Amino acid sequence: MKRPVTKPMLSRNRYYAGPVTPHYDGHRFLNPAGEPETDRSLGDILRWYRTAPRTRWPRSLPVVPVVPATRVHGLRISMVGHATMLIQTGGLNILTDPLWSDRASPLAFAGPHRITAPGIDMDDLPPIDAILLSHNHYDHLDVATLRALHARHAPRIITPLGNDSIIRRHIPDAHVETGDWFDRFAIAPGAEAHIVPALHWSSRGPRDRRMALWGGFMLRAFDRLLYFAGDTGYGTGAIFRDLRARFGPVDVALLPIGAYAPRWFMAAQHADPDDAIQIMLDLEARAAIGMHWGTFKLTDEPWDDPVHRLAAGLRTRKLEPGRFIAMRPAETADYP
Repeated sequence: MKRPVTKPMLSRNRYYAGPVTPHYDGHRFLNPAGEPETDRSLGDILRWYRTAPRTRWPRSLPVVPVVPATRVHGLRISMVGHATMLIQTGGLNILTDPLWSDRASPLAFAGPHRITAPGIDMDDLPPIDAILLSHNHYDHLDVATLRALHARHAPRIITPLGNDSIIRRHIPDAHVETGDWFDRFAIAPGAEAHIVPALHWSSRGPRDRRMALWGGFMLRAFDRLLYFAGDTGYGTGAIFRDLRARFGPVDVALLPIGAYAPRWFMAAQHADPDDAIQIMLDLEARAAIGMHWGTFKLTDEPWDDPVHRLAAGLRTRKLEPGRFIAMRPAETADYP
C-alpha cells in the first residue's frame, strides 16, 4: 500500500499530519490500549543513572566479515549486527534497520559505540531490493547508512508513518513508502511486507517523542512467513497472539533479546530473553533468531547475559536450543 509523503501541516507534530485513530491522537502516536506505558520522566532517568551498576563490556570483539551470495533462492539470514540483518529469499535481498556507523548516536564523537565490526562489509553487500525500517531511534534509523545504501543500491525503504519525513530531509530522492499498522506493501511477485504493531516509542530529540510511528514487520515471501519485531516490549502479549491469529504460524521470528536492564525502566519497551521466548511461542514460530544484543551497550546487563539467559530459558521450558539462536555478527543461518 503506497501512501503520500507525510508532512506536518496544521498539527504540532513535525513529522506527520493525519486523521485521529485509536493509536494517533492528532499529535502523538500511542501504543495499543491496555498495554504498559513506555514514557519515562526525567526523575525516572535520573534514578536509573544513580542506581545503574558499572557493568563493563569488552572494548571490542573480533569479527571476520562474511561475503554473502548475490542471490539466494531458499531462505538465508545473515547477521550484520544489532538489529541489522540481511534476509535473502526467493532471489530477493532485504535489510532490516541498517546501521553500519561506528556509533548509534546523532553525534559522530559521542554516544554508544559498536564493539563488533559489521558482519558484512558494506562494499560486499549484494544488490539490496528493500529495507524494512522499524522506527526512528538512532540505533535503528541511521542516516549515514541509509545515504550510503541509497547511493549504492537505491532500495525501497518501507517504514511506519512519519519516518519518511526524517529520511527525506536528509535524502530527498529516497524511495520511501510509509504506512500505518497492518498496511501491506508488495515487494515483488510472491513477496509482501506488512507493518505490524510493536510496544515501543520514538524520538530523535527531546521534543519529538512519539511523533513518528514505530512497528515491526510480517514478511510473507514465497510461502514463508518471517517476523521482524524491531524494538518491542512484551506487555500483555495480546499483540503477538493477535499476529498469530491474523497471519498464521511464523516460520522464522527475528526477536530482540538485549537492552533490557533495569527491568523497572525497560520492561514496557524492550523484551528480555524470557519475553522473547514467550513471543516465539505466542507466534507459534518454528524458529527464532535473537538480535539487538552485543553490539552497542545501551543498558545495564553484561555483554553476554542475553545469551546465558536465553539458553537458561529454553532449558526451563524444555525447548530445543536450536529452535532459538542468539546470532552474532557474521553468522548465517539457512532454513530449508
